[in-house]
Amino acid sequence: MAIFLTKKHLSRRAFLRGGGVAMGLPFLDAMVPAGTALAQTAAAPKTRAGFFYLPHGAIMNNTPYGKEVDAWTSSGKGADFKLGHTVAPLEPLKRYLTTFENLENVAAGGSVHTLNPATWLSCVRPDTAAKEASMAITLDQVIAQRLGQKTALPSLEVCSETTIQVAACGGAGCYYASTTSYAGPNSPLPMEYNPRKVFIQLMGEGDTAAERDALLRKNSSVLDMVSERAKSLRAKLGPGDQAALSDYLDTVREIERRVSMAGSRDLSGIKVPDAPVGELEDFDKQVRLMFDLIALAYQADLTRVASYVMVSEGTNRTYNHVGVPDSFHPVSHHTNDRERIRRLTIIQRYHMERFADFLQKLANTKEGEGSVLDHSLFLYGSNMGNSNQHDNYPIPEILVGGANGAHVGGKNVVLPARTPLANLHLTILNKLGIKQASFANSTGLLADV
Repeated sequence: MAIFLTKKHLSRRAFLRGGGVAMGLPFLDAMVPAGTALAQTAAAPKTRAGFFYLPHGAIMNNTPYGKEVDAWTSSGKGADFKLGHTVAPLEPLKRYLTTFENLENVAAGGSVHTLNPATWLSCVRPDTAAKEASMAITLDQVIAQRLGQKTALPSLEVCSETTIQVAACGGAGCYYASTTSYAGPNSPLPMEYNPRKVFIQLMGEGDTAAERDALLRKNSSVLDMVSERAKSLRAKLGPGDQAALSDYLDTVREIERRVSMAGSRDLSGIKVPDAPVGELEDFDKQVRLMFDLIALAYQADLTRVASYVMVSEGTNRTYNHVGVPDSFHPVSHHTNDRERIRRLTIIQRYHMERFADFLQKLANTKEGEGSVLDHSLFLYGSNMGNSNQHDNYPIPEILVGGANGAHVGGKNVVLPARTPLANLHLTILNKLGIKQASFANSTGLLADV
């Protein structure tokens, strides 16, 4: 999917009108008044956050071969900042990048695969004896509560393949293995792997722009009718029924808000393709398409918070397209065999290459006095360390993006042994302007980030 920006000289309050639909324009340099600071204008850039999950850890200094096969760990800072082999695709963007050593997440300890996805962004061990999901709100959803309320989608959760995998899902375990996102302790959010459904979430029903506009107008009028009739009915009901109806109206209002926001999506400067057919058989194209959909959502301000499981926990996905015929999960049990370690490293670097393509696209997308990447903060990582041992220390994490000036990369941060991952999460909240005293089992902010 190609995404292009076109330069137009227009008022920042201008709308593209046609067929009864008013669409707000994306931010353009011409919208900033001469001599006026960007932050003082109505077109101030919006902060985005993103979380990109890869299962099965990374080859770090966590095998009997030590640094000899360590493909992940970076070193130094500034001009001396040197990226590990797996992270090296981010070389052109390393000024945005901070890497870490010695992070731990005890919340997933001893669970093999089952608890890794859900505890990555929660750092809270769930109650696995509960009949339903029972954990805590995840980092992405804490952020969505603050950054996501002015967009059609408060957050977007996607994956490249189904997250229901035999090796990671068992009984109640599926609550925690199938998603990285929880809106609340009992509210797991499903990850969508069908790009057509993701496209419809972003653009609305319909295969073409004309069909989507027609359906948008139809659905809006239906919602108005339902809302008015419900309000009229409320006056005739008793207290209990009024309370039930109020809950219903809250749902209707949220749908109306999303429809209203969809009617003014910032799509005028963006080339939007027709809807995809469905999940792609070519896995590489599937991964690229999901990244493109996230980029489109950020660029058009359809959402400001996204989570992407690039491949599922416990997956048996093969990687013939990069010369590895083995399934990801079996090869992750490398038994310290150097050839298997080499193949696992190829898979891990492949995913980093796709992430690098996504970041470069955002870096090339101008927005005000910087780029979309300048105004974003992303966490990429895994909740497992050595996949052969299923351990959770140390775990590989990187932070990338400018966060509107709040994050300066270009360094590897060597933390004290067994620093809680929640300290990084608390730091991310702080960088995004969300101040709170603690997050999960955090012990404080990371001072050097």
